[in-house]
Amino acid sequence: MRINTFTCDCPCTDVNTRMIFPQPDLDPGKIRIVMISECPPAEREDFFYGTSNGAFFRTTRMAFSDAGAAIETYDDLTRMGIYLTTAIKCGKTGYLVSAKTIKECAVRFLKPELEQFPHVGMILCMGDFAIKAVNYVYKEKYGQSPIPPGSTYKIRSQEYIQNGIRFLPSYTHTGDSFNIEKVKRQMIAEDIRTALAYLESH
Repeated sequence: MRINTFTCDCPCTDVNTRMIFPQPDLDPGKIRIVMISECPPAEREDFFYGTSNGAFFRTTRMAFSDAGAAIETYDDLTRMGIYLTTAIKCGKTGYLVSAKTIKECAVRFLKPELEQFPHVGMILCMGDFAIKAVNYVYKEKYGQSPIPPGSTYKIRSQEYIQNGIRFLPSYTHTGDSFNIEKVKRQMIAEDIRTALAYLESH
């Protein structure tokens, strides 16, 4: 597994310009689910596809455990057909990131990243950044956003399907808030169980 780091030339002012981009060694044709978190961590070693001791993997492992699936390495997820990434590719400098920054990163980087997986049937949007980014990507491609506006807890119970892909609006499973807000953690587990059921039936 590899993690590439680049200096981004986008004119964003609310993120640092050190882009972190996953380049795992996997067969794109075998990926059936993409799980999109919000943004990279402050430390590169905590990012997806680093070590199993990294912060992102620790909370991902807990989230899957909550859903009844034991994973020990990133390879376990890859074998299941699950790919992990973030909506924006640079770490944020404050708590929030502007819609302009999310759109810029979604169209320039997330869109081609998703297009490399021809057989994806479900995309888990883990957090507001991911929901907005995915909406930008698919609105540009097809003229319509797959996920409607609204609070996640209000819209997450509905099914949103566009061009054969189901989109699940959920909450971020990375970062400190994962262990703080127990109700959101329970909803994350429910959404992961939905994804696992999809894998079993397809």
